[in-house]
Amino acid sequence: MKKFKNTFVFAGGGTGGHIYPGLAVADELRLLASKNNQEIKIVWLGNSSGMDKNLVEKSGSVDEFIGIPSGKLRRYFSFKNFSDLFKIFAGLIKSFFTLLKLKPAVLFSKGGFVSVPPCVAAKLLRIPVFTHECDFTPGLATRLNSRFATKILVSYEETKTYLPSDKRDKAIVTGNPVRPVFYSTNPEEGKKFLFSERSDYNPEKPILLVLGGSLGAHQINELVAQNLDWLCERFNVVHQCGAKDADSMPKNHEGYFLHPFIYKEMSDVISAADIVLSRAGANSIWECSVLGKPMVLIPLCGSGTRGDQVDNAHFFEERGAAIVLLGEYAEESYLKSALEKMADSDFRENAALASKSLSEGKRPASKIAEIVWQASHAELASASAKQDYEK
Repeated sequence: MKKFKNTFVFAGGGTGGHIYPGLAVADELRLLASKNNQEIKIVWLGNSSGMDKNLVEKSGSVDEFIGIPSGKLRRYFSFKNFSDLFKIFAGLIKSFFTLLKLKPAVLFSKGGFVSVPPCVAAKLLRIPVFTHECDFTPGLATRLNSRFATKILVSYEETKTYLPSDKRDKAIVTGNPVRPVFYSTNPEEGKKFLFSERSDYNPEKPILLVLGGSLGAHQINELVAQNLDWLCERFNVVHQCGAKDADSMPKNHEGYFLHPFIYKEMSDVISAADIVLSRAGANSIWECSVLGKPMVLIPLCGSGTRGDQVDNAHFFEERGAAIVLLGEYAEESYLKSALEKMADSDFRENAALASKSLSEGKRPASKIAEIVWQASHAELASASAKQDYEK
């Protein structure tokens, strides 16, 4: 079979939650290309400042990262809204000429403010746009991108009801993409990474994995520090605390295994855990679901958030996969009560089964890659037919 190189452009960033799922789709797209004996090129358009470039390039999943100016889209009054308009316009101009040069078959948006200018530019250039929303309710970027999208990919059936009525027929429920590595984990490798150089690991105790995110969740980190003796009496406490709080967390505490950040070992680490305590970002909770992990979730809430984590958390709680500590309930007595429930092996097993059932038999990144792949070939066939007609 004759090989050809087709270009796919991915857009998104600002947080790991917008980047990692996109990388999962990129990995699956490469697998599809390999199976079909075809060559592809994947280019990522992300924020020219911030973490985007480092995360994308470190992954090895894409061929090229191109930074574009990015302004934040705020729902509230701020003088930065005016200055960011110039950044958004600059991002649109750079996206337009970048896409004009690359001539991709498809643009896939994973969300975040940086994804909006590329989606607008792609629409102007008549490049098919596919946008994906991880959260239960669509964010502002997805709402804007849906105006330019050929298809809107969502993680939950219920998310369709939050879309404008004239856009719902474009929606496809795919689930939330999870990196391929989470489907082939080794819990023993996770334990080896965590405990091989420590003598205070107790195999009789459950492993409690606390995920504070790449930068950290200060509220969760404080709860762990304030209740560390109680926690370590009952669990082997593995804590990814994030870079910001790393220096202030307790050191050399028996039964407490502190890590500022875990990257390539994370899939094996989650696989080794018995219970996960974390925020309720879509990326982390679906990774835990793939691995069948019961969760205690403390979703980010309040005036600084649109409430997406609260919706995500309640979805898992209503299906028996998690216990949610929201607002005033995110304090030590309720945390202890939730973890005492999870310490019971029967309760924990039922929650684990419920968690696993939400993603069992599904591989969302593969489904999304197939949709994008088919669209690229339809676009290629259309372009070929047009050339033949013009001849």
